[in-house]
Amino acid sequence: MAVRRLPDTLVDRIAAGEVVERPASAVKELVENALDSGASRIDIAIADGGRSLIRIIDDGCGMGEGDIELAVERHATSKLGSDDLLEIETLGFRGEALPSIGSVSRLTITSRTSGADANTIQIDNGRKSGPKPAALTCGTVVEVRDLFASIPARLKFLKSVTAETQAVADVVRRLALAHPGIGFSLSSDGRTLLDAPPQAEPDLAARIARVLGAEFADNSVAIDAEREGVRITGLAGLPTYHKGSARWQFLFVNGRPVRDRQLISAIRAGYMDVMARDRFPFVCLFVSLSPREVDVNVHPAKAEVRFRDPGLVRGLVVSALRRTFADAAPQTAAQDMGERLAAMALAAGASSAQTQAHAPVTGSFAGFGEPSHGWEQSPTTPAQAPPMTPDQRSSLAGLFAPSADARADATEPVEADLSRPLGAARAQFHETYIVAQTRDGVVIVDQHAAHERLVYERMKESLARDGVARQALLVPEVVDLDPSDAQRLLDRAGDLERLGLVVEDFGPGSVCVREVPAMLSKGNIAGLVKDIADDLAEMDASTRLEERLNHVAATMACYGSVRAGRRLRPEEMNALLRDIEATPNASQCNHGRPTFVTLSLADLEKLFARR
Repeated sequence: MAVRRLPDTLVDRIAAGEVVERPASAVKELVENALDSGASRIDIAIADGGRSLIRIIDDGCGMGEGDIELAVERHATSKLGSDDLLEIETLGFRGEALPSIGSVSRLTITSRTSGADANTIQIDNGRKSGPKPAALTCGTVVEVRDLFASIPARLKFLKSVTAETQAVADVVRRLALAHPGIGFSLSSDGRTLLDAPPQAEPDLAARIARVLGAEFADNSVAIDAEREGVRITGLAGLPTYHKGSARWQFLFVNGRPVRDRQLISAIRAGYMDVMARDRFPFVCLFVSLSPREVDVNVHPAKAEVRFRDPGLVRGLVVSALRRTFADAAPQTAAQDMGERLAAMALAAGASSAQTQAHAPVTGSFAGFGEPSHGWEQSPTTPAQAPPMTPDQRSSLAGLFAPSADARADATEPVEADLSRPLGAARAQFHETYIVAQTRDGVVIVDQHAAHERLVYERMKESLARDGVARQALLVPEVVDLDPSDAQRLLDRAGDLERLGLVVEDFGPGSVCVREVPAMLSKGNIAGLVKDIADDLAEMDASTRLEERLNHVAATMACYGSVRAGRRLRPEEMNALLRDIEATPNASQCNHGRPTFVTLSLADLEKLFARR
């Protein structure tokens, strides 16, 4: 078959397949153009999930007649001042978005620069008309209609209107989080989905509360760390505040929203032993570094990046997260507490209704005194007990024994303890939970979960101080791998040795394991080595060995901690509270469950409908 040159319209549609995958992709490209234009306000409107209409209005610098005509040509851009692709400081730079969108839709661009007349240009599925004079106050208005209407096969691959609308909303949320100084609004079929006014003083927590809801900001801690020219800032969710998917992880590199596997892996490692493996944290992290240290020209969608020193960035993210959780005061997620309060209130209401439903209409009062002799109650009137005589009241003295297994109120609590985060121990009940009193509420502690974390942290401290105990294999184990996987393992042999795994070269495609961590000596060594090799191939990093060691340490800590069912003395309870306050990550056990919950007096009053 003879070689032929493809027509420009077909070339544009092929390019559009990479840049404009769905309506959300078009919204992302157009909003990024508005951001690069210096806009202070961006309004987005969509209809039918973006299929029938996408409208972007901004108050940026606008374009003149010559620029608006050139902007819809392929590989034409105002973003690059030179040919140096290592100094990219704008969100867009490839010059593909507008011609790609115009090749698969009816695209209209109207723009005006300061002191000049407005102009408009149209592209109907690749056919251009204009520019011509138009009316516009300032900035730029871009309308995309009937996206993919000329490509029915592409339309069939789009999801439901609801799913496409959610994808657009996710894109706008990420861009709004990255630029708190700029106002954003998003409406879908006339319904407002997002309204985030610009902030005079950029405040990430306030912008998160506005864009995602106050729940996210209230259950997060601030992150700020820097090393060798790389800075990590943002908010990280408390380990006890987690989600069922990774969609609430917002990652930015130099203000650009990205979905980077290296960063996702680093976040997982940072939460490794404070959250269950099947749960995902909320994070909003910003990586700032020199443009020359990161390549953003990896994919036309610009959602992937490649760091010059990925180990530096990954290590900084992991250490920043771990250090923040270790240094933070003990705290559990307010969301969890709210859900528990709601459940308690519901249970209390059901219990009250059940009690009233089974209450006798007539009869004596709990066996005290004589029958009521005609004292009756209608079904619609609350039952009122007859007053007790002094003799009846005195007969009840001493009948009410404390329900707790152990009490700490034989003496008054130490005044200073009431001001501590976990207060002063007052009682233990069901030989499992400790109740402590603070100045403005109560704290309930799961003694086994709390002590399990304490023992685990001491074991980790010992491992860090004394190193991982190694055990030489009587017969070294040879593991056959792909030659490239074997080389990756050998390149990281020093790191693995620090964790107790000693590997050596054993010819092409093979490594010899001579020593293993003593805690893992009875495990599947070959399987572990292959898993580490797979991790290194996919992400150039692996936490597999560390995870296995931590898992064994966590299991040992579980068996070595105070078990539920053990009665504690008051001084033991208070000692446990003080240890929790002084131990890193003590707000959750090794499995990610909370070790204590806090109830303020306001919470208790709500529970009992006192306010």
